[in-house]
Amino acid sequence: MFTWDPRGRKMRRRSASSARSAQAAKKGRHTRKNRIDFSDIPELSDQQLARARRVGRPPFGRSARELIAIRVDPDVLRSLRVEATRSGIGYQTLIHKLLEDHVRERA
Repeated sequence: MFTWDPRGRKMRRRSASSARSAQAAKKGRHTRKNRIDFSDIPELSDQQLARARRVGRPPFGRSARELIAIRVDPDVLRSLRVEATRSGIGYQTLIHKLLEDHVRERA
């Protein structure tokens, strides 16, 4: 996708998230580490640390999974979500399992 710059030149359109981050950077909205006051945050107990969980997706298998974007018919997606709920797993996990089974059958 393309857009036009103020001088009338054709340029690639940036995603909304990168455009927002560029605007924030221009306005100087970043916070330096030395300007954050951590003094009012209490220390965590051993019990709290034991209950803590990792944030983000851990890698599965030999390597981390790759993030992709695909277009799926709404009815198909709705059916996959229903089946995933019935199975007690996430719909993306179900899609991965179906694709993995298909690839293994073809090999």
